[in-house]
Amino acid sequence: MRRFFQAHRDEDFSQIQYLTAKCSRLAHDRAVLEREFLLSRERERKLQNDLEAASARIFHQEQLNLELRIREDQLISRMFRQQDLVSALQQRVGLLAQESSRDEDLLRQVGSELMCLQSSEGKLEGLVEELHAEAQHRVAEAVSFQAELYAEAQRRAERTESPQAELRRHKPNVAELKDLESAHQTEVRGLTEENQRSLRKLQGTAEQFEWLCQQQRYWMSCVKRFKDCLMEERDALLRQVILLKKKTQKLKQRLRDDSQSVLCPLQDSKCCDCITLWDADAVADLESQVEKSNMLYAELFNQ
Repeated sequence: MRRFFQAHRDEDFSQIQYLTAKCSRLAHDRAVLEREFLLSRERERKLQNDLEAASARIFHQEQLNLELRIREDQLISRMFRQQDLVSALQQRVGLLAQESSRDEDLLRQVGSELMCLQSSEGKLEGLVEELHAEAQHRVAEAVSFQAELYAEAQRRAERTESPQAELRRHKPNVAELKDLESAHQTEVRGLTEENQRSLRKLQGTAEQFEWLCQQQRYWMSCVKRFKDCLMEERDALLRQVILLKKKTQKLKQRLRDDSQSVLCPLQDSKCCDCITLWDADAVADLESQVEKSNMLYAELFNQ
Protein backbone atom coordinates (compact mmCIF):
# COMPACT_ATOMS: atom_id res chain seq x y z
CA MET A 1 0.00 0.00 0.00
CA ARG A 2 2.83 2.41 0.85
CA ARG A 3 4.59 1.73 -2.45
CA PHE A 4 1.30 2.30 -4.26
CA PHE A 5 0.81 5.70 -2.64
CA GLN A 6 4.48 6.54 -3.13
CA ALA A 7 4.20 5.83 -6.88
CA HIS A 8 1.11 8.01 -7.19
CA ARG A 9 2.75 10.73 -5.15
CA ASP A 10 5.72 10.69 -7.53
CA GLU A 11 3.33 10.88 -10.46
CA ASP A 12 1.56 13.85 -8.85
CA PHE A 13 4.89 15.54 -8.22
CA SER A 14 5.98 15.03 -11.85
CA GLN A 15 2.65 16.40 -13.09
CA ILE A 16 3.04 19.40 -10.80
CA GLN A 17 6.57 19.96 -12.14
CA TYR A 18 5.25 19.74 -15.71
CA LEU A 19 2.51 22.28 -14.99
CA THR A 20 5.01 24.53 -13.21
CA ALA A 21 7.37 24.37 -16.21
CA LYS A 22 4.46 25.12 -18.52
CA CYS A 23 3.48 28.12 -16.39
CA SER A 24 7.10 29.33 -16.42
CA ARG A 25 7.21 28.99 -20.20
CA LEU A 26 3.96 30.93 -20.53
CA ALA A 27 5.34 33.60 -18.20
CA HIS A 28 8.50 33.78 -20.34
CA ASP A 29 6.37 34.11 -23.51
CA ARG A 30 4.38 36.82 -21.82
CA ALA A 31 7.59 38.69 -20.89
CA VAL A 32 8.82 38.37 -24.50
CA LEU A 33 5.52 39.72 -25.81
CA GLU A 34 5.64 42.60 -23.33
CA ARG A 35 9.21 43.40 -24.43
CA GLU A 36 8.14 43.33 -28.09
CA PHE A 37 5.20 45.56 -27.21
CA LEU A 38 7.54 48.04 -25.50
CA LEU A 39 9.87 47.98 -28.52
CA SER A 40 6.95 48.61 -30.85
CA ARG A 41 5.82 51.46 -28.61
CA GLU A 42 9.34 52.90 -28.80
CA ARG A 43 9.34 52.60 -32.60
CA GLU A 44 5.93 54.24 -32.70
CA ARG A 45 7.23 57.08 -30.50
CA LYS A 46 10.25 57.55 -32.78
CA LEU A 47 8.04 57.57 -35.86
CA GLN A 48 5.72 60.04 -34.15
CA ASN A 49 8.71 62.28 -33.41
CA ASP A 50 9.86 61.95 -37.03
CA LEU A 51 6.34 62.77 -38.20
CA GLU A 52 6.22 65.82 -35.95
CA ALA A 53 9.64 66.92 -37.21
CA ALA A 54 8.49 66.43 -40.82
CA SER A 55 5.30 68.35 -40.06
CA ALA A 56 7.39 71.14 -38.53
CA ARG A 57 9.62 71.19 -41.61
CA ILE A 58 6.57 71.26 -43.88
CA PHE A 59 5.07 74.08 -41.81
CA HIS A 60 8.37 75.97 -41.99
CA GLN A 61 8.55 75.35 -45.74
CA GLU A 62 4.97 76.59 -46.13
CA GLN A 63 5.89 79.72 -44.19
CA LEU A 64 8.90 80.21 -46.45
CA ASN A 65 6.68 79.72 -49.50
CA LEU A 66 4.22 82.24 -48.10
CA GLU A 67 7.03 84.71 -47.50
CA LEU A 68 8.31 84.08 -51.02
CA ARG A 69 4.81 84.68 -52.42
CA ILE A 70 4.56 87.91 -50.43
CA ARG A 71 8.00 88.92 -51.67
CA GLU A 72 6.98 88.00 -55.21
CA ASP A 73 3.87 90.17 -54.90
CA GLN A 74 6.01 93.01 -53.58
CA LEU A 75 8.46 92.58 -56.44
CA ILE A 76 5.61 92.48 -58.96
CA SER A 77 4.17 95.66 -57.48
CA ARG A 78 7.62 97.26 -57.59
CA MET A 79 7.98 96.09 -61.18
CA PHE A 80 4.67 97.72 -62.03
CA ARG A 81 5.85 100.91 -60.33
CA GLN A 82 9.10 100.71 -62.28
CA GLN A 83 7.12 100.21 -65.47
CA ASP A 84 5.10 103.30 -64.60
CA LEU A 85 8.35 105.14 -63.96
CA VAL A 86 9.75 103.92 -67.28
CA SER A 87 6.63 105.11 -69.06
CA ALA A 88 6.96 108.46 -67.31
CA LEU A 89 10.61 108.64 -68.33
CA GLN A 90 9.66 107.69 -71.87
CA GLN A 91 7.16 110.53 -71.86
CA ARG A 92 9.92 112.80 -70.62
CA VAL A 93 12.19 111.55 -73.40
CA GLY A 94 9.39 112.33 -75.83
CA LEU A 95 9.15 115.82 -74.36
CA LEU A 96 12.92 116.14 -74.70
CA ALA A 97 12.64 115.02 -78.33
CA GLN A 98 9.94 117.60 -78.86
CA GLU A 99 12.18 120.17 -77.23
CA SER A 100 15.04 119.09 -79.47
CA SER A 101 12.78 119.42 -82.47
CA ARG A 102 11.82 122.86 -81.27
CA ASP A 103 15.50 123.58 -80.85
CA GLU A 104 16.10 122.46 -84.41
CA ASP A 105 13.32 124.77 -85.54
CA LEU A 106 14.97 127.44 -83.50
CA LEU A 107 18.27 126.65 -85.20
CA ARG A 108 16.69 126.91 -88.61
CA GLN A 109 15.13 130.18 -87.55
CA VAL A 110 18.53 131.32 -86.32
CA GLY A 111 20.09 130.22 -89.60
CA SER A 112 17.58 132.31 -91.48
CA GLU A 113 18.30 135.14 -89.12
CA LEU A 114 22.05 134.58 -89.74
CA MET A 115 21.44 134.81 -93.43
CA CYS A 116 19.62 138.02 -92.74
CA LEU A 117 22.22 139.29 -90.27
CA GLN A 118 25.53 138.72 -92.04
CA SER A 119 26.99 141.54 -90.06
CA SER A 120 26.73 139.50 -86.84
CA GLU A 121 27.79 136.17 -88.39
CA GLY A 122 30.57 135.45 -85.91
CA LYS A 123 28.28 135.88 -82.95
CA LEU A 124 25.57 133.88 -84.59
CA GLU A 125 28.00 131.07 -85.48
CA GLY A 126 29.12 130.90 -81.87
CA LEU A 127 25.49 130.85 -80.77
CA VAL A 128 24.72 128.12 -83.30
CA GLU A 129 27.64 126.02 -82.16
CA GLU A 130 26.59 126.47 -78.55
CA LEU A 131 23.03 125.55 -79.32
CA HIS A 132 24.15 122.56 -81.39
CA ALA A 133 26.41 121.33 -78.57
CA GLU A 134 23.60 121.76 -76.10
CA ALA A 135 21.27 119.82 -78.38
CA GLN A 136 23.82 117.00 -78.76
CA HIS A 137 24.36 116.97 -75.01
CA ARG A 138 20.64 116.70 -74.44
CA VAL A 139 20.38 113.91 -77.00
CA ALA A 140 23.29 112.07 -75.34
CA GLU A 141 21.68 112.53 -71.95
CA ALA A 142 18.41 111.21 -73.30
CA VAL A 143 20.15 108.17 -74.86
CA SER A 144 22.15 107.41 -71.71
CA PHE A 145 19.07 107.87 -69.54
CA GLN A 146 17.10 105.54 -71.82
CA ALA A 147 19.92 102.95 -71.61
CA GLU A 148 19.91 103.25 -67.82
CA LEU A 149 16.16 102.78 -67.79
CA TYR A 150 16.48 99.69 -70.00
CA ALA A 151 19.22 98.22 -67.77
CA GLU A 152 17.17 98.94 -64.65
CA ALA A 153 14.14 97.28 -66.24
CA GLN A 154 16.27 94.21 -67.09
CA ARG A 155 17.61 94.06 -63.52
CA ARG A 156 14.07 94.31 -62.15
CA ALA A 157 12.94 91.54 -64.51
CA GLU A 158 15.86 89.33 -63.41
CA ARG A 159 15.03 89.99 -59.75
CA THR A 160 11.42 89.10 -60.46
CA GLU A 161 12.41 85.91 -62.26
CA SER A 162 14.76 84.75 -59.45
CA PRO A 163 11.96 84.26 -56.82
CA GLN A 164 9.87 82.48 -59.41
CA ALA A 165 12.77 80.14 -60.19
CA GLU A 166 13.32 79.64 -56.46
CA LEU A 167 9.65 78.76 -56.07
CA ARG A 168 9.95 76.29 -58.96
CA ARG A 169 13.01 74.76 -57.26
CA HIS A 170 11.13 74.40 -53.96
CA LYS A 171 8.09 72.74 -55.51
CA PRO A 172 9.77 69.25 -55.75
CA ASN A 173 10.89 69.59 -52.12
CA VAL A 174 7.33 70.36 -51.04
CA ALA A 175 6.02 67.38 -53.02
CA GLU A 176 8.75 65.17 -51.53
CA LEU A 177 7.85 66.34 -48.01
CA LYS A 178 4.18 65.59 -48.67
CA ASP A 179 5.08 62.10 -49.94
CA LEU A 180 7.27 61.56 -46.87
CA GLU A 181 4.43 62.66 -44.61
CA SER A 182 2.00 60.25 -46.29
CA ALA A 183 4.57 57.43 -46.04
CA HIS A 184 5.11 58.19 -42.36
CA GLN A 185 1.37 58.19 -41.74
CA THR A 186 1.05 54.82 -43.52
CA GLU A 187 3.91 53.35 -41.49
CA VAL A 188 2.44 54.73 -38.25
CA ARG A 189 -0.93 53.17 -39.08
CA GLY A 190 0.76 49.84 -39.85
CA LEU A 191 2.70 49.90 -36.58
CA THR A 192 -0.45 50.85 -34.67
CA GLU A 193 -2.30 47.89 -36.17
CA GLU A 194 0.66 45.60 -35.40
CA ASN A 195 0.72 46.87 -31.80
CA GLN A 196 -3.00 46.26 -31.47
CA ARG A 197 -2.60 42.71 -32.83
CA SER A 198 0.28 42.05 -30.43
CA LEU A 199 -1.75 43.47 -27.55
CA ARG A 200 -4.73 41.27 -28.42
CA LYS A 201 -2.45 38.24 -28.69
CA LEU A 202 -0.86 39.10 -25.34
CA GLN A 203 -4.27 39.52 -23.74
CA GLY A 204 -5.41 36.15 -25.16
CA THR A 205 -2.25 34.47 -23.86
CA ALA A 206 -2.71 36.07 -20.44
CA GLU A 207 -6.36 34.97 -20.31
CA GLN A 208 -5.40 31.43 -21.34
CA PHE A 209 -2.63 31.37 -18.73
CA GLU A 210 -5.04 32.61 -16.04
CA TRP A 211 -7.62 30.02 -17.08
CA LEU A 212 -5.01 27.23 -16.92
CA CYS A 213 -3.91 28.41 -13.48
CA GLN A 214 -7.50 28.47 -12.27
CA GLN A 215 -8.12 24.99 -13.67
CA GLN A 216 -4.94 23.71 -12.06
CA ARG A 217 -5.84 25.23 -8.67
CA TYR A 218 -9.38 23.85 -8.89
CA TRP A 219 -8.16 20.39 -9.91
CA MET A 220 -5.52 20.30 -7.18
CA SER A 221 -8.09 21.36 -4.56
CA CYS A 222 -10.48 18.65 -5.79
CA VAL A 223 -7.71 16.04 -5.69
CA LYS A 224 -6.68 17.16 -2.22
CA ARG A 225 -10.25 17.05 -0.90
CA PHE A 226 -10.85 13.61 -2.43
CA LYS A 227 -7.53 12.35 -1.12
CA ASP A 228 -8.34 13.68 2.35
CA CYS A 229 -11.74 11.97 2.23
CA LEU A 230 -10.15 8.68 1.15
CA MET A 231 -7.51 8.94 3.85
CA GLU A 232 -10.20 9.62 6.45
CA GLU A 233 -12.19 6.60 5.23
CA ARG A 234 -9.02 4.50 5.24
CA ASP A 235 -8.16 5.59 8.78
CA ALA A 236 -11.73 4.90 9.90
CA LEU A 237 -11.62 1.43 8.33
CA LEU A 238 -8.24 0.72 9.92
CA ARG A 239 -9.62 1.80 13.27
CA GLN A 240 -12.62 -0.49 12.76
CA VAL A 241 -10.31 -3.38 11.82
CA ILE A 242 -8.18 -2.81 14.92
CA LEU A 243 -11.29 -2.58 17.07
CA LEU A 244 -12.66 -5.81 15.59
CA LYS A 245 -9.34 -7.55 16.13
CA LYS A 246 -9.38 -6.47 19.75
CA LYS A 247 -12.95 -7.68 20.13
CA THR A 248 -12.03 -10.97 18.47
CA GLN A 249 -9.08 -11.46 20.79
CA LYS A 250 -11.29 -10.70 23.78
CA LEU A 251 -13.92 -13.17 22.57
CA LYS A 252 -11.29 -15.82 21.91
CA GLN A 253 -9.88 -15.30 25.38
CA ARG A 254 -13.36 -15.55 26.80
CA LEU A 255 -13.95 -18.74 24.81
CA ARG A 256 -10.73 -20.22 26.07
CA ASP A 257 -11.79 -19.38 29.60
CA ASP A 258 -15.23 -20.81 29.03
CA SER A 259 -13.92 -23.96 27.33
CA GLN A 260 -12.38 -25.05 30.57
CA SER A 261 -15.81 -25.30 32.08
CA VAL A 262 -17.70 -28.51 31.35
CA LEU A 263 -21.07 -27.27 32.43
CA CYS A 264 -22.44 -26.18 29.06
CA PRO A 265 -20.30 -27.57 26.27
CA LEU A 266 -23.05 -27.35 23.67
CA GLN A 267 -23.86 -23.73 24.52
CA ASP A 268 -20.18 -22.88 24.37
CA SER A 269 -19.82 -24.43 20.94
CA LYS A 270 -22.86 -22.51 19.63
CA CYS A 271 -21.52 -19.27 21.08
CA CYS A 272 -18.11 -19.90 19.53
CA ASP A 273 -19.66 -20.60 16.13
CA CYS A 274 -21.74 -17.39 16.30
CA ILE A 275 -18.73 -15.31 17.28
CA THR A 276 -16.60 -16.86 14.55
CA LEU A 277 -19.29 -16.25 11.91
CA TRP A 278 -19.81 -12.63 13.04
CA ASP A 279 -16.07 -12.01 13.06
CA ALA A 280 -15.63 -13.44 9.55
CA ASP A 281 -18.53 -11.36 8.11
CA ALA A 282 -17.21 -8.14 9.65
CA VAL A 283 -13.71 -8.79 8.40
CA ALA A 284 -15.00 -9.59 4.88
CA ASP A 285 -17.10 -6.40 4.88
CA LEU A 286 -14.15 -4.31 5.98
CA GLU A 287 -11.88 -5.90 3.38
CA SER A 288 -14.43 -5.17 0.62
CA GLN A 289 -14.66 -1.52 1.75
CA VAL A 290 -10.86 -1.23 1.79
CA GLU A 291 -10.64 -2.73 -1.72
CA LYS A 292 -13.36 -0.37 -2.94
CA SER A 293 -11.55 2.68 -1.51
CA ASN A 294 -8.29 1.50 -3.07
CA MET A 295 -10.00 1.13 -6.46
CA LEU A 296 -11.49 4.63 -6.19
CA TYR A 297 -8.11 6.07 -5.22
CA ALA A 298 -6.39 4.30 -8.14
CA GLU A 299 -9.07 5.53 -10.57
CA LEU A 300 -8.62 9.09 -9.29
CA PHE A 301 -4.84 9.03 -9.84
CA ASN A 302 -5.30 7.44 -13.29
CA GLN A 303 -7.51 10.38 -14.24
